[in-house]
Amino acid sequence: MNKVDKPAAFDLDALRRGQTTADTSQNLDGEGNAEISALARQIAGQYAVVNYSPSIVIGQLRFLEFFSLLGIALATNFFLAQNPGGHFLDSGISGIVGALLALLFMQASDCYHVSILRSPMRSMARVLGSWTASVGLVALTNLLFVTHDTNYRTMLAVLFGTGALFLLVERNLIGLAIRRWGRNGVMERRAVIVGGGKPAKDLIRALEQQPENDIRICGIFDDRNSTRSPDVVAGYPKLGTVAELVEFARLAHIDMMIIALPLSAEARIMQLLKMLWVLPVDIRLAAHSNNLRFRPRAYSHVGAVPLLDILDKPIRDWDSVAKRAFDIFFSVLALVLLWPVFIATAIAVKTTSKGPVFFVQKRHGFNNEVINVLKFRSMYTEMSDPTAKNAVTKNDPRVTRVGRFIRKTSIDELPQIFNVLRGDLSLVGPRPHAVLGQTRDKTFGEIVEGYFARHRVKPGVTGWAQINGWRGEIDTDDKIKFRTAYDLYYIENWSLWFDLKILFLTPIKLLNTENAY
Repeated sequence: MNKVDKPAAFDLDALRRGQTTADTSQNLDGEGNAEISALARQIAGQYAVVNYSPSIVIGQLRFLEFFSLLGIALATNFFLAQNPGGHFLDSGISGIVGALLALLFMQASDCYHVSILRSPMRSMARVLGSWTASVGLVALTNLLFVTHDTNYRTMLAVLFGTGALFLLVERNLIGLAIRRWGRNGVMERRAVIVGGGKPAKDLIRALEQQPENDIRICGIFDDRNSTRSPDVVAGYPKLGTVAELVEFARLAHIDMMIIALPLSAEARIMQLLKMLWVLPVDIRLAAHSNNLRFRPRAYSHVGAVPLLDILDKPIRDWDSVAKRAFDIFFSVLALVLLWPVFIATAIAVKTTSKGPVFFVQKRHGFNNEVINVLKFRSMYTEMSDPTAKNAVTKNDPRVTRVGRFIRKTSIDELPQIFNVLRGDLSLVGPRPHAVLGQTRDKTFGEIVEGYFARHRVKPGVTGWAQINGWRGEIDTDDKIKFRTAYDLYYIENWSLWFDLKILFLTPIKLLNTENAY
């Protein structure tokens, strides 16, 4: 889907503050979950395997074709040139330019749409035409401006023929793979319909008629009873209420939620969004039956079916790839630089109190999943609290002497770099809180409406809230409210530069140990 502007019909800031025009009639439990039916759990199990994003697959295809065409150019020079070494630089530059031009021409002629890739022979003339144009332009440039090899014409013919054969075979193999992935549910966008009755039926029928549809409808969720909302709509079962949808979406790795309600039902739509925006999914409003029209950029389309874009999944597709590369690079760098600190801390922990060096604690991770977070042990083993139900306070007798120092300096958090390399955490993101974390007698989810929206991205070792002073003990409602507000700001404004800024400010901000016990 294309990146679009948000329409002005909904006040998203008010939504995030919980200021909606109607209160939700169903509440989630302390972990943001609701018990789902056996049928919904069975269907969710069918989608437990994470699917491939079409954008990622197409991006990988571009990389494959670029480096393959470049490799063909270099191989042609190596095997056929009279003087391969003397023309290696010219051949490399020509190969790079030729491969880039081929990709640009194929992009301009719409050869990178999933629907085109499914049936490669329909677009093969455009693919080969793009390759012909790129080779022709490079050849003309070389003939006019570059001293070329005596075997240049033979090399040019072999380059063109080999590249054309590669594209022909590769595109057909990719088409076969995409068709197979589509049948197996590996490459698709998984969606649920929110709302039932005739609006949902009309939407499903419209989607089914689209030849370029990559949407797989996994079910329907509606709070209304069977008399107002049938149990089966257009062949798809109603799997539960909207509150149950939150848990279903997490289990089934849902990509998109489509609300099948008219724009006139603004109060009901806001009520739904208040419950659903905590999930890392795209939220769309079916617009095919609405008479009200926004500017074109407010819409995305499945074929010819318009969808009004309400909320987008944060840090998606290639942004997530870039963030993962960022995490791996700086985690490895941190291990190289800090290994003496790791060894010294491990020795100090082990020799000053009984028990293991490391402490494992269950915390909430991405999409509200429970992860095991690694820390240096800072408490006496017999007094440790794996659930963190009783937060550490100032002069807490459970904390060892070494533990006080490593907690003050946040050295106890360093083993979480291994969580980053394993993929459970990111270097920068909302800090993962313990599963049973609470302030006095209330869980964080009970204190902050929308608290679980922090889990729309992978949690981090450090974060925007921490470098702004919101670290340490959470003993008042305001502390968790401010932490959550800073975390949500980070999610909405994420960029690699923002991550880099937070990462480099972290050591400086850690000098302030006022709230770290």
